[in-house]
Amino acid sequence: MIRERVLKVVLVLVGLLFGAAVYPLLAMHLEEALRMMLSVYATLGMFLLLASRDPSANRSLIAFTAWSSFAHAAVMAVQVFYNLIPRREALGVLVFGVIGVALLVLAPAKPGSELASATAR
Repeated sequence: MIRERVLKVVLVLVGLLFGAAVYPLLAMHLEEALRMMLSVYATLGMFLLLASRDPSANRSLIAFTAWSSFAHAAVMAVQVFYNLIPRREALGVLVFGVIGVALLVLAPAKPGSELASATAR
């Protein structure tokens, strides 16, 4: 019960963080690739906010968000290592890594495993 509430809070926080990508998308003149990436994150943020209502019904979205956060963190880590982006961007590696870990740790169990454990008692 507590785990589900914490997951809902994390989904809302990450959803708001990703949804905040709308502001720079609309307010600033950005390069095309950055605009495309921000539009994907803004959309993902809105879906995470919707998923916070019923996390169990949105397991695949939560898993996608976690694993795509790991992928983003890995790409950023390589870019920082090769000095392709400024060192201060390493904070983003940490943020995306924490988001991925938090979502995987808190992810709802598979529906079948809850049913099997309830009948085994």
